[in-house]
Amino acid sequence: MKLDLSFLHNKFGIIFEVGLLKEIIEFGTYMEVEEGFTLMRPGGFIRSVPIILNGSVKIVRSDADGREALLYYLGEKDSCAMSLTCCLNSRKSEITAITDSPTQLIQVPVHKIEEWMTKYSSWKEYVFMTYQKRFDDLLAAIDQIAFFKLDERLIALLKKKSVQCGCSVFNVTHEELGNELATSREVISRLLKQLERLGRVKLSRNKIELLDVALK
Repeated sequence: MKLDLSFLHNKFGIIFEVGLLKEIIEFGTYMEVEEGFTLMRPGGFIRSVPIILNGSVKIVRSDADGREALLYYLGEKDSCAMSLTCCLNSRKSEITAITDSPTQLIQVPVHKIEEWMTKYSSWKEYVFMTYQKRFDDLLAAIDQIAFFKLDERLIALLKKKSVQCGCSVFNVTHEELGNELATSREVISRLLKQLERLGRVKLSRNKIELLDVALK
């Protein structure tokens, strides 16, 4: 798909002024990627920053042993605060960004990020809003770890996935959920079986259905 002013105005007209939308068309790169596509890896320099049009991207951080913990999700109209921070400070990436569903996005080259900060007030506000949203997400993640039991964190994660995809059935393995919650596949399997007995989820091969009672 070729980016045009009408499409972007429908998406971002309330957020960005026309001049900025025209520059996004001129300098941005439109991408369509499938679920499971890696947009960013730790150790790489950030050469572009994503703006999500549709779909979902999960941002995870890994330790030295390769264990992962979910930081936050990106959805429609979101950008990645970690990417913005790295590119504005010429730092290497410290996170992994993976699409959680088929995703449409625009990649904005890093040399435009700082330029637009001074040129367009709407872009500056968007960047600050992005930082605030991600800060709130990280506070929520800390609260989950500090104050909630693992089964409650698992339900919260499934609810978040439901919001991101607009669905209640997920094609996800127990190992993937374990990685996102920084625990083992065996622990997740045990907790999911408990939740199934309680009528909160329905399990099938590589699929989990979040039932109505769990959404309340």
